[in-house]
Amino acid sequence: MKKLAILSFPDLAPPTLVTRSMGQLLEFIDLHGRVVLKPLDGMGGSRIFVTSTDDLNRHVIVETLTDEGNRSVMAQRFIPEIREGDKRILLVNGTPLPFALARIPKAGESRGNLARGGTAHGVPLTNRDREICAVVGTRLAQQGLTFVGLDVIGHYLTEINVTSPTCARELETAYDLDIGGQIMDHIIETLKTGRSMSPDSPLRASP
Repeated sequence: MKKLAILSFPDLAPPTLVTRSMGQLLEFIDLHGRVVLKPLDGMGGSRIFVTSTDDLNRHVIVETLTDEGNRSVMAQRFIPEIREGDKRILLVNGTPLPFALARIPKAGESRGNLARGGTAHGVPLTNRDREICAVVGTRLAQQGLTFVGLDVIGHYLTEINVTSPTCARELETAYDLDIGGQIMDHIIETLKTGRSMSPDSPLRASP
């Protein structure tokens, strides 16, 4: 499952636990105080909960998400920088675009997903974003993954999206990029030569 991909990069991710054990999840909540719980097969912000040690509903949330201990879920320490945006960073052949799409939760929400009412604006990558991309992008390119979306909150990598890396259209519009063209260039070059383009190949502007 794609959500498990960040487990390969523990130094870049927030404290994370994947388990079906309700006891372990409750201990994780007690340890970190405020925690995000999410299913391994969700997308678009579906069934994501934020809970804490003083939340009277934490037990029922854990029971519901794990189906009484029969389904594994992911728990991550809550990152307060979510108020500044859940950044989607797109990589083509392991190389990040120079801009990310920061998705800001609406008032009263903890989820920045556009499908859940979040608003978005483009932002340049920070030095920390580039550090994350340098480590993760190299590994992804070696695995032959052409188009991938990283989710970064604050200083942490929270998710790697390989099946639905959205937000390309928003970034193309904001910065006059041709991300689709860059992806096709990579695919065509790979088919011609049998090997990937250099990860340093520049992204092109839209025609």
